[in-house]
Amino acid sequence: MTNEPEQQIGVGTQDAFQRLWTPHRMAYIQGESKPSGTGAGDGCPFCSLPAKSDEDGLIIARGEAVYAVLNLYPYNGGHCMVVPFRHIADYTDLNGPETAELAELTKRAMTALRTASGAHGFNIGMNQGEAAGAGIAGHLHQHIVPRWGGDTNFMPVVGHTKVLPQLLADTRAMLADAWPVD
Repeated sequence: MTNEPEQQIGVGTQDAFQRLWTPHRMAYIQGESKPSGTGAGDGCPFCSLPAKSDEDGLIIARGEAVYAVLNLYPYNGGHCMVVPFRHIADYTDLNGPETAELAELTKRAMTALRTASGAHGFNIGMNQGEAAGAGIAGHLHQHIVPRWGGDTNFMPVVGHTKVLPQLLADTRAMLADAWPVD
């Protein structure tokens, strides 16, 4: 035991913790830009993105029925999604050409991510419905998350924080340049 008084930590007092501030995530946490309903005209961001330029909408590539776009709140650098232009919620609602093109753009996204960033593997999938974790349940979208050996470190495991070393606009340009063409 020491005779020194206990040091109290107050506002503005430095402690041993390093902080990574990510205030842009508050929009996601608070549900900003989430559609107000289930219809195409209810503020669905996946319906409004195609009207923007590729750079402004973070669109990597466009097909006839679907497009590839970066995720605004990525799990890893390069996390993108393949989204049908048509506002539908369920995978079973895709028609044949949409299903085929969704699969083809998923393959191209994987190729582009391997070329541009050397991804070692991928998590690919869809969350169907709010109960399954879909952030925007009214508009189908398939996630393609690149993975690298050892990419799960103390930050996401202990700190519940992901460090992304590149701006989304730079990631979009890198993937668009690496996107395979027919």
